[in-house]
Amino acid sequence: MKTTLEDLKERRSIRTFKPDQITDEELGQILEAGTFAPSGANMQSAVIVVAQDPALIKQLEQLNAQALNNPQAHPFFGAPTVLSILVDTTKATPVEDGALVIGNLLNAAAALGIGSCWIHRAKEVFAGAEGQELLRKWGLGKQYIGVGHCILGYAAGPVPSASPRKAGYIIKV
Repeated sequence: MKTTLEDLKERRSIRTFKPDQITDEELGQILEAGTFAPSGANMQSAVIVVAQDPALIKQLEQLNAQALNNPQAHPFFGAPTVLSILVDTTKATPVEDGALVIGNLLNAAAALGIGSCWIHRAKEVFAGAEGQELLRKWGLGKQYIGVGHCILGYAAGPVPSASPRKAGYIIKV
């Protein structure tokens, strides 16, 4: 338990990555952790799409940058692996399910020494025509929406320290 609590406290968002791809073993462990996230009524509404092909990552990043209204941006920060978390909106708690999956992915990555960061705008990416075409290509229907992207890779620099926790974070009643 001590290691789990330490991992949770030491996890940080990483935004600079080495170009080296993470290993299949590391990726497999991170993905497995994502599949064990809690879900409403155990409906497991989430799907994790793994992108390691540079062309697909570039396409997803450009769609994300367009959603950011900054086509010149690089919101995936050079990460060599991008996980897109999509959820089936016909299930009980899809957005919450997807958020829990991303949390597990981030924490598992940190436990393995892999840098990660939650990147927003997946909802916008997959709502557009090009995003919908990707969903069709991946065999997912129109009921799927994006919750977030989890970028993964080896940190190019030191992992930042935690900021102090805010006062009043916890209220006991």
